[in-house]
Amino acid sequence: MTKHIHGHEVMRMMIQSQEVYTRDSLRTAIHDTFGMESRFHTCSAENMTADELIDFLNARGKFLQEDTGFVTNSELICDH
Repeated sequence: MTKHIHGHEVMRMMIQSQEVYTRDSLRTAIHDTFGMESRFHTCSAENMTADELIDFLNARGKFLQEDTGFVTNSELICDH
């Protein structure tokens, strides 16, 4: 059975890890945490792969640029 995870859970995983991510390292962390077959949804999109979710979150300004990659913070999670 495919797991369906809200994008907020990915953002919370990023915050808890306190890591700076690249696109590749975030994809790996998502797969390791939620499984390769998981699909993701947000308040306005559904059935996304990890790569599609990364693109979606990035396009909506949910990532903060750092010297070696990007992070997120709890203020960027809409939680509605």
